[in-house]
Amino acid sequence: MNIALGIIFSFLAITIYLSIQAKKGKDMSLEQWSVGGRGFGAILIFLLLAGEIFTTFTFLGAAGWAYRSGVAAYYVLCYLVLSFVFSYFLLPPIWRYGQKHKLVSQSDFFASKYNSPFLGVLVTLVGVMAMVPYLMLQFKGLGIIVSETSYGSISPSTAVWIGAVSLTVFVMVSGIHGSARTAIIKDFMILVVVLFLGIYIPFHYHGGIQPMFEAVNAAKPGLLTFPEKGLSLSWFISTVLITVLGVHLWPHSITAVFSAKSGNVFRKNAAVLPLYTLIMVLVFFVGYTAILQVPGLEGAEADLSLLRLLIKTFDPWIVGFIGAAGLLTALVPGSMLLMTSATLLSKNVYKVFVPSATEAHVAKVAKMLVPVITLIALSLTLSRSNTLANLLLIGLSTVTQLFPACFFSLLTKQFVNKYGAIFGIVCGVLATFYMTLTNTTIGTLFPELPQAFKDLNSGIIALLINVAVMLVVSFATRKAIAKKEQVLMEEAPVRFE
Repeated sequence: MNIALGIIFSFLAITIYLSIQAKKGKDMSLEQWSVGGRGFGAILIFLLLAGEIFTTFTFLGAAGWAYRSGVAAYYVLCYLVLSFVFSYFLLPPIWRYGQKHKLVSQSDFFASKYNSPFLGVLVTLVGVMAMVPYLMLQFKGLGIIVSETSYGSISPSTAVWIGAVSLTVFVMVSGIHGSARTAIIKDFMILVVVLFLGIYIPFHYHGGIQPMFEAVNAAKPGLLTFPEKGLSLSWFISTVLITVLGVHLWPHSITAVFSAKSGNVFRKNAAVLPLYTLIMVLVFFVGYTAILQVPGLEGAEADLSLLRLLIKTFDPWIVGFIGAAGLLTALVPGSMLLMTSATLLSKNVYKVFVPSATEAHVAKVAKMLVPVITLIALSLTLSRSNTLANLLLIGLSTVTQLFPACFFSLLTKQFVNKYGAIFGIVCGVLATFYMTLTNTTIGTLFPELPQAFKDLNSGIIALLINVAVMLVVSFATRKAIAKKEQVLMEEAPVRFE
């Protein structure tokens, strides 16, 4: 075993140990396991939200995007900053409602707001379907990090298995408490690593940041400007918009929201997290430098650019430390994804169909589902070769379909009913899946449109279908619902005091 791999496995062992220690003194009920007893303050919520956003995609996928697509990668930076501004207004009312009604999951929120357990089941299924590609991203990133830093001694598939088993144990033992504790170490390490790499690498190879851009522009003219079609400016703007609407609708993000002890936590974080996002720029610098130093990486191989450059540049012990930081960027969000998926399926699907189940039994079912979900995501990871960026976009496109129903539920006058929400979400998700599986775009649907319209993110079509169906069905069923309620009131027995 080389020293890099030894360092990575040492950090993995420390992480699992800390997760076991995190559960001491707690009864680990479903509420403790999934939302930490609603007692997390501003710092832990900050770390959890950052942990969910700064993942293996930040560490590998962002560099891969810059390596492969140049300026298009900046959509990540833009959507993150805007999403934190958006969270200032969106998350406090969601937290207040969850606190008032003692909600644990995202599906609890929708089921309670629309008074529909079936809607809760639907939101659960949509949320889990969206999280599977995101979990695949973490597993794929784990495999890349361990395999590359082992200098080829461990295959990517074996590395994925090692990461999956470790993550399963990590989640089943300590739940969100282990994630929060590990997030402290992860954020410190990733901050140090990215600051170091983003500054050192461009100066080491090019003598500065400006010479780096000049060298990239000379080698690949046009990479640092938006093309006239494809990943054009209209694609950029529309993708940022779609992503901002959906990023806080990840089920594990709502779980983190419900774990807070105050609504002001989110406003404090909204003021700080945009600055924290600036570290993403430094990851892009590493990707740009890799264009000239490790050329020839095509397609999904672009995700290897950062690690290949590190192996070329540094001694194995430095590669091991950086690889350990990358490992933690997979463990923290991966644990939240696994835990949230299991909680949703047990509480908002199993409990609905088995209403007699006690909370202790539901908590047991949730923990039993963790390895099942792991195996499903693991098998898909090993059988598919999507890039990290594509996996992220697939998940985001799906979860964004929950935004309209969430938004309308927060209005003072709620004119969207449960039927509209259900049909809108179903139609939006079906449209998303159809366009994803068939590679349908606005350009293929309407080839006569100007290029700027053809390049728009196709998720806009799915979102418009969602909203249109939601409003039409709500208005069409409003009178029927009012009539049904009137009949029930008339049939109710008269009670004399």
